[in-house]
Amino acid sequence: MLGRMQHIERHRSHRAGWLRAAVLGANDGIVSTASLVLGVAAADTERALVLTAGMAGLVAGALSMAVGEYVSVSSQRDMERADIAKEMQELATTPERELAELVAIYRHKGLSPGLAQQVAEELSRGDVLEVHLREELGITEETRARPLQAASVSAGSFAAGAALPLLAIAVASASTRLMLTIVTALIALGLLGALGARLGGAPPGRATVRVLAGGAGAMALTMLIGRAFGAAVA
Repeated sequence: MLGRMQHIERHRSHRAGWLRAAVLGANDGIVSTASLVLGVAAADTERALVLTAGMAGLVAGALSMAVGEYVSVSSQRDMERADIAKEMQELATTPERELAELVAIYRHKGLSPGLAQQVAEELSRGDVLEVHLREELGITEETRARPLQAASVSAGSFAAGAALPLLAIAVASASTRLMLTIVTALIALGLLGALGARLGGAPPGRATVRVLAGGAGAMALTMLIGRAFGAAVA
């Protein structure tokens, strides 16, 4: 029974693309929208004005995140495609040199010359392009650049994060508006930091503190600027 048991390791590197986009989008949505509405609320207590500013920030931020991620990841994808095309050409025209490069890679990893040669030749009988992409360039199916995925995840997570401080502003009274928004944003940031660390397999404590410190600093500074600007205009 024990001999039949399989050791299954759970790795999380395949989540890197969408996890980065999701955490960045949600964090940016919470911090930027909370800071925006707190800055406006500190200068003017009219609910409609604060909500309008917050909704404009949500839409603009989500679209900006989507476009930015799409352009950035598309550039990465273009570079990957160029590298793949070059590798395909080299495999077609100089297969002996490519095999020698693969042998050198395995020797560098610690294999003996004979074993490195054997491993390289054995793997080259299968999908040789996939082998060279993985070993030479570090490109795998899990790590491929996906612009549409990055854009949609970023926009959606930004909007979800931004909705939380907007909801707090909408339901709170004028006297509790600032405090409720701050508490809501900090709780959301703490949960986001812990969740991102858990999904990424990292200790949650440091990630949570990092996210909370950055968010609290941004909100505090925006409130001070909004209050000072409001007083100056008045």
